[in-house]
Amino acid sequence: MKRREFIHAAALGSLALSIPQVRAFGSTWSNNFELPKRVLGRTGERVSSIAFGGIMLNDHSPEFAKEIVSKAIELGVTYFDVAPSYGNAEAKLGPALKPYRKNCFLACKTHERGSEGAEKTLNQSLTYLETDYFDLFQLHAITTRDDVEKAFAPGGAMEVIEKAKRDGKIRYVGFSAHSVEAALLAMEKYDFDTAMFPLNFACWNAGDFGPQIYEKALSRNMGVIALKAMALTANKPGQEKYDKNVWYQPVTDEETMKLALKFTLSKEIATAIPPGKSTLFLKAIEFMKDYKPITPLESEQLMALAAQTPPLFANK
Repeated sequence: MKRREFIHAAALGSLALSIPQVRAFGSTWSNNFELPKRVLGRTGERVSSIAFGGIMLNDHSPEFAKEIVSKAIELGVTYFDVAPSYGNAEAKLGPALKPYRKNCFLACKTHERGSEGAEKTLNQSLTYLETDYFDLFQLHAITTRDDVEKAFAPGGAMEVIEKAKRDGKIRYVGFSAHSVEAALLAMEKYDFDTAMFPLNFACWNAGDFGPQIYEKALSRNMGVIALKAMALTANKPGQEKYDKNVWYQPVTDEETMKLALKFTLSKEIATAIPPGKSTLFLKAIEFMKDYKPITPLESEQLMALAAQTPPLFANK
C-alpha cells in the first residue's frame, strides 16, 4: 500500500499509525512546506493554523509521542493543546515537547471551578509538561451558567488563574466552551484573550451554534481557537466510539472532511484543533498543502449535508 493510501485508509478506519509511518509522513512533499501561521487575536502571537491536540497521545507510548511531536514540529506546528482530563496525555506530551518548548505555544486548561482544585491541576500540569509557564491557560469546557458563576465566585478558579498570571506562570487567559449561554456570560465577566469553541459546519448551519460566540470574540479582538471542525454528529445510543480519544463521529469521507476543515479555516480563526486521533491530525496537515478558502459551491454542499445531519451541538 502506498504511503498516501495508508494515511487515507487509516483516517477512515480504526488503524493506528506506527512509528515508521509517522516518520515517513510528508517525506515526498516539497522541502519548504510549512504550515501557514495566523495571529492569535490581541496577543499578537503567530501560531500554526493546525494545532496539535494533545489528547491524541493518551495511552500511546512515550516513543510514539516523541515521534509524532517531532513530525509536527518538522511540518511547522507551533500550537500545542492539552488538559488534565485527557488521560495521561500531559505526561506523554511533556518529555516529547521539551526539546522544542521555547519555540512553541503551549496551551493548557483546568476543568476545576474552585480555587483549590484549579491550583492543584495547574501545578500538576506544569510538572507533567516539564515547563515553568503556560503561554495560554483556560477554563475548560464551561457548559452551564453555574460553571461560570462558580469559577468567578470568591474562592473560584479565576482567583488562581489571575494570581498565576501575576506570578508569570501564565501569559494569556482564555476559556473553552460547549454552550453559547455559558460562553457569552464568561465574556461578560472577564476580558479573556482567547475563546475556544466548536466551529463546525453542521453546528453553525443546523444548530445555530457558533456565530454568537464567534462574532462576540472578534468584536473584542480575542483569538479564536476552533474545535470540532472535522466533526459530523454525536454517537447514537450503543454506537461504538470512532476512537478511544474521539467521543463523537467525525466526517469519514475524505473530500467532505477537507471541505469541513475549509469551512472552519475560512473564518477569522487563529488555529483549528483536529479530532484526537493521529491519523486525522496528519490528514488535516496534508489538506493544508493546497488550502484555499471555501467557495460558494462548496459551502452549498456542506449546507446540504448539515440539513440532514443532527449537529453535535445546538443553541438551545
